[in-house]
Amino acid sequence: MTTSSISGSGTSGGATTSSSLTALSNNYELFLSILTTQIQNQDPLNPMESAQYTEQLVQYSSVEQQIKTNDQLGDLLSVMAATTASGYVSYLGTNVTASGNTTSLKDGEAEWTYDTPEAGKARVEVRNNLGAVVFAEDADLSYGRNSYSWDGRTTAGSTAPEGEYTISIARYDANNRPTVPVATEISGTVDGIEFTSSGAVLQIGGVYVSAGSVLSVNRN
Repeated sequence: MTTSSISGSGTSGGATTSSSLTALSNNYELFLSILTTQIQNQDPLNPMESAQYTEQLVQYSSVEQQIKTNDQLGDLLSVMAATTASGYVSYLGTNVTASGNTTSLKDGEAEWTYDTPEAGKARVEVRNNLGAVVFAEDADLSYGRNSYSWDGRTTAGSTAPEGEYTISIARYDANNRPTVPVATEISGTVDGIEFTSSGAVLQIGGVYVSAGSVLSVNRN
């Protein structure tokens, strides 16, 4: 029995914002101290232009507001990320169909769905997780969406171990060469979700697929 799991990673700008505000506050207090000293010791006959220190005050205020705004935007993004993550949790336990060519061989069967606009002969190759071709044959494809099953028997006649396998299907062209790629899909039950820097990734058995590649979702 597979255990459902959710994992992910994230970063927070809270510590950086706090550090920036602390540094700004320290500099601001130093600035006020120097400014006060200058005002107290200025020449009454040649006073400091008010515009000089007013401009400095405005600049410090502007920087402070920008830091606070960035902090609020960071909080908003965190809320949005949490909401999105919660939405992906609903995938757990569902049966999904996704664009892809890698699936699991289990109990002597691995299955893919292919979609071709034309029927005809095609070259089918199945590779293991090291990229080595373990099975190859010429097959007759039917028009439209259909399934292709592999029983785990290798070209050499042995039985391949359970695990992940990747299929490639190419129809033969007018010159009798297998050059026309055929789109494939995989299906299975989602038993885990990972959140990466590239987005949510769904775990289907031992196979990982991008949430963005999901074509349909069904409750079992």
